[in-house]
Amino acid sequence: MSHPEEKVFQSSGITKSYEMGEVSVHALRGVDMELYAGELVVLLGPSGSGKSTLLNILGGLDTATSGQVSYKNKDLTKASDRELTEYRRFHVGFVFQFYNLIPSLTAIENVSIVTEIAGDPMDPEEALGRVGLANRLHHFPSQLSGGEQQRVAIARAVAKNPEVLLCDEPTGALDSATGIVVLEVLDRINRELGTATVLITHNADIADMADRVIHLSDGLISRMYRNERRKSPKELHW
Repeated sequence: MSHPEEKVFQSSGITKSYEMGEVSVHALRGVDMELYAGELVVLLGPSGSGKSTLLNILGGLDTATSGQVSYKNKDLTKASDRELTEYRRFHVGFVFQFYNLIPSLTAIENVSIVTEIAGDPMDPEEALGRVGLANRLHHFPSQLSGGEQQRVAIARAVAKNPEVLLCDEPTGALDSATGIVVLEVLDRINRELGTATVLITHNADIADMADRVIHLSDGLISRMYRNERRKSPKELHW
């Protein structure tokens, strides 16, 4: 297991502005945060608070307008498009609210797409086994429930053996019982593999499963705290 004090991300003064016609929209207004190895962090906040923007900047899908973001001492702020592509390919797994699976490919084929380009991938079958889908390898997305499709998406993200897993509303399209199954998978991956995990949600109950909770409000961190005890997803209700 990694040392808890080992920083995976360090960001300081991150701002992000978009020009919308005549108007400037400030999605982030100066965010400082760290993420430590092996940690599970929940980013909490209402729609429009800047959560997804922050996650996309950490994941190299977007760049900050100003401020600095570094991943293990690599400055992402100054990285070229090619460097960001390599960073995303080798170091980061993404899970989104809508599963983004390719409908014409089976579960194992959807995972294999990623393992073929990763640097040190796990076997696609092992990845699907880790999310409890060892018996669904050859099913197409249309033959899987929403929760199962999301678990395939998690297997695809985890199969590249990323140091960081970034999850944007991973239970947003699921009912509570199915959502808890998906959170159990994320919790287990974090504990067993030590993958630093950031989970975005607007659902305050999910915060109880985190090591640390960061509240975003109007593009700023409004509060941050550490849970004394990290609840298992089975203990959550919403």
